[in-house]
Amino acid sequence: MSEHIGEVSRGINNIFTVLSDGAQYQCRIWGKQLKEIEGEYNPLAVGDRVRFSITADGEGMISERLERTSAFTRWNAKGLVNQTVVANMDLVVCITSCDQPPFRPRFIDRVIACCDNVEVMIVLNKSDIGLSPFERKRFKLYKSLGYETLEVSALSHKNLKRLERVMRAKTVAFVGQSGVGKSTLINELLGSDQRTSEVCDKYNRGRHTTNHALLLSGPDYRIVDTPGVREIMVPHTDKQQLFKAFPEFAPYRDLCAFDPCYHTEEPECMVKLAVEAEKIDSDRYESYVRMVQSLDEKAPQWVGKGDSSKLWRRRNESDEHKEY
Repeated sequence: MSEHIGEVSRGINNIFTVLSDGAQYQCRIWGKQLKEIEGEYNPLAVGDRVRFSITADGEGMISERLERTSAFTRWNAKGLVNQTVVANMDLVVCITSCDQPPFRPRFIDRVIACCDNVEVMIVLNKSDIGLSPFERKRFKLYKSLGYETLEVSALSHKNLKRLERVMRAKTVAFVGQSGVGKSTLINELLGSDQRTSEVCDKYNRGRHTTNHALLLSGPDYRIVDTPGVREIMVPHTDKQQLFKAFPEFAPYRDLCAFDPCYHTEEPECMVKLAVEAEKIDSDRYESYVRMVQSLDEKAPQWVGKGDSSKLWRRRNESDEHKEY
């Protein structure tokens, strides 16, 4: 069997749709497990480049995942392991909204922390509703930190052409809470018919309308539509990796008395002093502290089987839905 290189466009129940040379193949993993891939919730994500062999008409077996250039990875609370949702994209667009669901800057902060080696753009949908003065200040802060921001409206088509110009010639992952209008926005951009749903009135949260990541083709760009979530948890990694999501810490980090300094409880921490002097936004700093705490609370090595493990899992699965 000859080998081919392809790209994963969808994965459901361990069957992966792979695009290669203008054709589409339904593939499974050779031997059910890819070599040297351990400690991940899923061995393959949408956007992964793979090596595969054609076994029948429109079918194949995947033998290798090629090296990733970028990734959007979150913590999977049920599996107690990291889960990559999208790989090898050029841009992550974090979709947020003014209302229904409300603007949640700490959710945005965690999205940024989930991104590895990829630019992040923050798009405010339903912008005709408007933000409060505090929310407006917080949204503007992202631009001052170097993130590209844009206010759009899927309803009125405000700034959709401008968004398309940013996405030109790129593979873009759309990430956001349920109900922010992500699928509706994609419908307007691509003229597609992604399934949408009304916001859940009881909790002012969105219902899930996309249950798996899917690669969609546009006129001169591609969009990966990802499942909407109510909460998102940062991947389990070295706490110092979080610094990449907080560029405002950079001028002060090397001045701290301790090395490494995690900027939480250490004395003579210049980052904490910068927060007190209002040189670093206090709400962003609190967002960082909560991420550090979440890493400390991740699954310890003893979690496996048994009653103690079940208790730990139940407690942490419930924590996934806390407001941050």
